[in-house]
Amino acid sequence: MEPAARGSGAPVASRLQSIVFAGPAGTLEGLLQEREAHHHTLTAVVCHPHPLHGGTLHNKVVHRVASVLHALGAAVLRFNFRGVGASEGRFDGGEGELEDARAALAWMRVRHPRARSWAAGFSFGSWVAAGLAASEPQVERLILVAPPVATEDFSVLRTAAVPKLVIQGTRDDVCPGEVLAAEFPAWADPKTLIEVDGATHFFDRQLGALANALHQALAGAA
Repeated sequence: MEPAARGSGAPVASRLQSIVFAGPAGTLEGLLQEREAHHHTLTAVVCHPHPLHGGTLHNKVVHRVASVLHALGAAVLRFNFRGVGASEGRFDGGEGELEDARAALAWMRVRHPRARSWAAGFSFGSWVAAGLAASEPQVERLILVAPPVATEDFSVLRTAAVPKLVIQGTRDDVCPGEVLAAEFPAWADPKTLIEVDGATHFFDRQLGALANALHQALAGAA
């Protein structure tokens, strides 16, 4: 399905479009950020936190991740999982949300067929992104922010050779660093873990530090 853009204005260097695209449980809404008149060689799909705990594509961490990836030159799609916002369907415990992410990845590949593909996610969204990267060989890089290893199964990353970047706050009491420290060594290389000193799960007052960590770690790859 072609994107249904809402709103118009004078051409600018960067544009943010509200779109809808076909998902397995109905239409999904998203925000697509691209550069005007620019051939993108990199795309990224960004997944939001848990739908049953207020997670949406407008989450501040998701927004900041998307902004950094776009600043690095990527065309970025963040979208609402089924049952969130204007996206059709209902929460499916992760399996359906993975299929939603797969639909978002496929939509971006149709729009930018020659571009490289990255996947990113925050909290629950990082679990979905991990499943996407582990099952879709075209995903060339995975970015996980505060992965909930205490509550979700990330064992797929033990054999997935996709390069992994993990950003974790040292004061995260939702996804404790000690639990991640026990799991992270089992994940397949290549992988990088960056800790943001003093950051909570939602990176309160630390969004700038999160952005800096992402930029420094990804600038060369982008």
